[in-house]
Amino acid sequence: MQQFDLVIHNATGLHARPARVFVDIAKQYQSTIQVRHGAKQANAKSLISLLQLGVSSGQLIHIDITGVDEESAALALVSAVREGLGEGPAEQVVTTPVVVAAGVSIMEAVVPAVSVGYTAATATLKPETARTIRGVAGAPGIAVGPIYQFKRSQVVINETSAGATLEQARLQAALESARQQLAELREQVLQRGGEDEAAIFEVHRDILSDPMLLDSAEMAIAEGESAARAWQAVINQQAAQMAKLPDPLLSERAADVRDAGERVLRLLTGNKLAPLPQSDIPVIVVAYDLTPSETVALDPQRVLGFCTAVGGPNAHTAILARALGLPAVVSAGTAILELAEGTPIILDGNSGIVEVEPPERIVAAAQLARQEEQARKLAAAERAHAPAITGDGHRVEVVANIGGLTDASQANRSGAEGVGLLRTEFLFLNRSEAPTEEEQFGLYKEIAQALDGKPVIVRTLDIGGDKPIPYLNLPAEENPFLGQRGIRLCLQHPELFRQQLRAILRASAFGKLRIMFPMVADEVEMRSARAMVEEERAALGLSPVEVGIMIEVPSAALMAEELAREADFFSIGTNDLTQYTLAMDRTNPTLATRADGLHPAVLRLIARTVEGAHRAGKWVGVCGELGSDAMAIPILLGLGIDELSVSTPAIPVVKAQIRSLTLADCKERAQQALKCATAAQVRAGG
Repeated sequence: MQQFDLVIHNATGLHARPARVFVDIAKQYQSTIQVRHGAKQANAKSLISLLQLGVSSGQLIHIDITGVDEESAALALVSAVREGLGEGPAEQVVTTPVVVAAGVSIMEAVVPAVSVGYTAATATLKPETARTIRGVAGAPGIAVGPIYQFKRSQVVINETSAGATLEQARLQAALESARQQLAELREQVLQRGGEDEAAIFEVHRDILSDPMLLDSAEMAIAEGESAARAWQAVINQQAAQMAKLPDPLLSERAADVRDAGERVLRLLTGNKLAPLPQSDIPVIVVAYDLTPSETVALDPQRVLGFCTAVGGPNAHTAILARALGLPAVVSAGTAILELAEGTPIILDGNSGIVEVEPPERIVAAAQLARQEEQARKLAAAERAHAPAITGDGHRVEVVANIGGLTDASQANRSGAEGVGLLRTEFLFLNRSEAPTEEEQFGLYKEIAQALDGKPVIVRTLDIGGDKPIPYLNLPAEENPFLGQRGIRLCLQHPELFRQQLRAILRASAFGKLRIMFPMVADEVEMRSARAMVEEERAALGLSPVEVGIMIEVPSAALMAEELAREADFFSIGTNDLTQYTLAMDRTNPTLATRADGLHPAVLRLIARTVEGAHRAGKWVGVCGELGSDAMAIPILLGLGIDELSVSTPAIPVVKAQIRSLTLADCKERAQQALKCATAAQVRAGG
């Protein structure tokens, strides 16, 4: 048995994300792992059990590990806690509170803030009427408009058990559907927000796989309860226990348990969510509380912001609001719920103040401040379709990373000069058989047409590693990230590969499609894949298309000059290039703060790639997360990158930043970065 104590140094304690890291590590080992904090004990492989310990920053936990791999498990957990459980080592785990001065006039407190190449503004509202409601600042920004009282529909359960076997099957089916919905929500948030915000729905998926919940529900079903009644009872019990925790941040996680649990319950009962605002007049949503799922569903064209009676600034609802750019006030009390539908208010998400039926002069001042705040944000959007040209005349192409037809249309409307990465995996995942050639052709054709003749780079199937496909019956691999994935796997399944190539080639007649191979490591793979393209093209009697490769493997970067003779273009996948260069699994949350694409080793490989490509007269793009990193953009331009492919919401912002730069300054910044020893030094400016 391994027994030891650890101190949790995370600034907010063992809250959802670090707890999830802890649980994920514990699940990798066969040993039984128990965690004790005070008089409470938890199963280390249960997220809910761990959260209910209520461990705050600086507090001690005691760990007992028993089993065949207990020593390895102990070492892994000790290391993970010391590394900050995905939030950086103890000395790096800090919080940055947002402080707003009280009593500052809205017309006096417009304070500029730097935001990726252009300025934004924030303001606070001075309460000047008798009808002021004070809450807590949830997400910055000012909203002026009528309220919409949102009331969540209750789940009604009328069913009785149809037998334990059938009820167990119903519960499992609902759980699987809910997990799929959460996976889709994660992708939506990834496009609109970022990795941290998208991880909220990974936490929800973990909740639905929690052994404590599942065991309790299955036991109730075995005792004669229906799946819905059993699940409801378990969710209510666990959420109630979590809500009692003294730490506000941890108690707020009860909302996540309820949200994830209710998703399953609605699938079991067929009860749908209450409708969200559909009015043509934009409104401010008022609710007792909003779940993360409801927050993501708010339409920014119809919703100006929201105010909740309960909740906190660190709840996932507030975190999502900040990521989605929705002003929010939380914990405003039940008085906000007593306001009549349509009541005009000013919602100040910077100070947490709500003004009810304010006088015209205050409305005018608020509108002015809001306009100034949004003007700077919209300035980039207004010029989104203009080219991104630096102050000294250097043009950089800004294109979009997309994952489907809807994304393609949005990218075109948002100023994308094309598509730098069309991920095709969505066609192949979460299904029992491969898509047909006709199905693929139809979609590629529609995407090409949606871009109105702009170039679209179609990445061929990139599976394996973290994206397995059940119907291929792929053998288990010790390390799938170093196994059959990307172009290697496609070459091992030539008919599947050729089918996709034919679909892309046929669709190229309806737009400017390019083909890109993922995970190419050497010339042999490139030549083999390109030969298949030429064979299928000749058989179809079609015109040539440009064929490029992703630079994701260090060997490809080092052999860039030779590969440039075989490829028409390169696109650097900085996520995987960073992973393979630093030998850090990018999906390992304990290494998240260290797997930084601005590490000088990664930058030197990017520089070598650009040099090799340019010598051969070929262009180079970046399609990883680094392409929209404000600190990375000047360095990438200075290294000679010709194209940046980013998420659709980032397009106007990235273009605006490029216009604020000069290539001469970027080159100087890039040379300084190449001389640094660490990513931290690069981010500090050398």
